[in-house]
Amino acid sequence: MKIFYTDGSASPNPGLGGYAVVAGGKPVALGSEPGDTTNIRMEGCALIAALKLAAGQPCEIYTDSEFLINVITKWSLTWEAYGWTKKGGEIKNLDLVKEACALYRGGKAKLIWVRGHVGHEGNELADEWANKAREGARI
Repeated sequence: MKIFYTDGSASPNPGLGGYAVVAGGKPVALGSEPGDTTNIRMEGCALIAALKLAAGQPCEIYTDSEFLINVITKWSLTWEAYGWTKKGGEIKNLDLVKEACALYRGGKAKLIWVRGHVGHEGNELADEWANKAREGARI
């Protein structure tokens, strides 16, 4: 089974951003968006990239974004049922939410939260590469 670690970075937030997906101790996807972006958008881009790399097959995706896990596995179900709306106003990053949800629901990925910046090797490596991607690194 494939195991991916994902992370996103924006500095300042919002500002220049980058994201990374790490597998087997090395980056397998690096990217960014043009112009200013946010940390959560970059986290979402990393998760989408991992889901695409998994190609619907069973995998584990580790992320330090508990927020995104909740969006994809819980909150989006209600938002979608109500026409992609929510009581509190607009759904931010709806483009990424819809794409991530479709990929997640069409595959067999297990999303696993890991606390960030506490020495977890895979998460630290994904963070390092997300920062490098923000600075322009690509594979």
